[in-house]
Amino acid sequence: MTSISNPPGTRAEERAELERLRAEVAAWRARYERGQLRDIAFTNSAREVAPLYTQLDVAHDTADEGLPGAYPYTRGIHPTGYRGKLWTMRQFAGFGTAVETNARYKFLLSQGQTGLSVAFDFPTLMGYDSDHPRSEGEVGKCGVAISSLEDMETLFDGIPLDKVSTSMTINGPAIILWAFYIAAAEKQGVSSEKLRGTIQNDILKEYMAQHAWVYPIEPALRLIVDCFEWGAPHAPLWNTISISGYHIREAGATAAQELAFTLANGFTYVERGIDRGLNVDDFAGRLSFFWDVHNDFFEEIAKMRAGRRIWARRLKEKYGAKDPRSMILRFHSQTAGVTLTAQQPVNNVVRVAYQAMAAVLGGTQSLHTNSMDETLALPTEYAVQVALRTQQILAYETGVPNVIDPLGGSYYIEALTDQMEADAERIFADIEEQGGVVRGIENGWFQRKIAESAARQQWEIEQHRHVIVGVNEFVTEEPELSIPLLKVGADAERDQKAKMAALRARRDGAECTRRLEALRAAARSKTNVMPALLECARAYCTLYEIRAAMEDVFGAYREPVFF
Repeated sequence: MTSISNPPGTRAEERAELERLRAEVAAWRARYERGQLRDIAFTNSAREVAPLYTQLDVAHDTADEGLPGAYPYTRGIHPTGYRGKLWTMRQFAGFGTAVETNARYKFLLSQGQTGLSVAFDFPTLMGYDSDHPRSEGEVGKCGVAISSLEDMETLFDGIPLDKVSTSMTINGPAIILWAFYIAAAEKQGVSSEKLRGTIQNDILKEYMAQHAWVYPIEPALRLIVDCFEWGAPHAPLWNTISISGYHIREAGATAAQELAFTLANGFTYVERGIDRGLNVDDFAGRLSFFWDVHNDFFEEIAKMRAGRRIWARRLKEKYGAKDPRSMILRFHSQTAGVTLTAQQPVNNVVRVAYQAMAAVLGGTQSLHTNSMDETLALPTEYAVQVALRTQQILAYETGVPNVIDPLGGSYYIEALTDQMEADAERIFADIEEQGGVVRGIENGWFQRKIAESAARQQWEIEQHRHVIVGVNEFVTEEPELSIPLLKVGADAERDQKAKMAALRARRDGAECTRRLEALRAAARSKTNVMPALLECARAYCTLYEIRAAMEDVFGAYREPVFF
């Protein structure tokens, strides 16, 4: 049974109780610090952590947070938490050709994975076909090679797209890959209205951190809003963007910077949608987010709780959202790749398990757990299975999913959540001083801030101020444990080139030319390019042909030199 607390006393009694507590804490601190040098501890974001937290450290009445599933969603977006539905276990996977990756997907689904997540190779991420000269040596190496609708059909052969949720991590040419996916679903007899999943499609963080761009900033933003506009009526179950802090954090940002930069990008996308004339409630409910989960257990939980609260308040109070779905910050999480170590790689299993628990305690909607070998190569089937089992043990053996927001009310978690929110608000003010997100990218402000944080963290590791087990402390003299690694050979590139040559010989070349010219015309006009893109995909125009057609109109992005 749930206990019922005593009714609150008068304000005078409450003030007296706080004064008594303040005196007790002061006396305790004097005893704690007596006769010793003051010890100092920090979060990973260099925020000092006190040795004790009490209600004196919580800046608000926790009753104001509401309950799970209620505004401002600090305690979670669903009233039933994981008791109603577990998070989606979505392991990021892709290597070699579509045939090889299709086999890996079927293996993962057979092992209990509940959603697919596509990792593309670098040529695909940049919009190049597998037989383009700039793709040489990179085909299939860091993900799967997808150069046309034919590859997308093969990738999901035997996987019913009306039954599975798919996430695609791609940005610069994201709208093209989404068109391939929709056309592949049509080939299965599945309409776009039934598709569930996410296209990352977050170009602003590419300019800040990851650098997998194609077009200049303004036309790239136009394409993203085209996705919002087309997706609302035609793909209502699809998330047309995943606004990603992950890559910002991996590049060196702190947790507070990841939170603030990512939410600021989200606000920018909302503003661009409204500027197009869209009603915020017509598209904001299909915006999703993607967080990096690092080693500082409590800081990561607080980051997710603060993110939900900030997003809900801003969407309601600034952008006038009326639909609760527009105010809900839904997110995927991935354990931190940058924390994996090549030294003593089995330690990565432990790191990932703690990070996964933080993601679940923070209320994630889906989760990828990194494999122990991912700092060395793409993961083997065995390592992927261990990573998936990590989630399954967490879900079914620990009891963690039984209670919603179980750390809610913890003095430390509540104080840290408040602090993360305050830090983010200060960073939002700094961004406004730069003239907004786009201007901050153009003048290099974001890039410099991330670089400064990365340099500080690296210095702390080199000075042994930040312990990395097996790297700068607890180093063994014995030879490192050897673990099997996945190797992607030259066969993938050879097979892809042969497949593309056959496709070009078989398809209707004249029809491709007509479709590409219609796409150029749509890009030159103010009409939504998505219908023309779909026609190009259905005609088996290739990824680079479509990229180049729009590049003829939009131009290509060239990063200014900031350092």
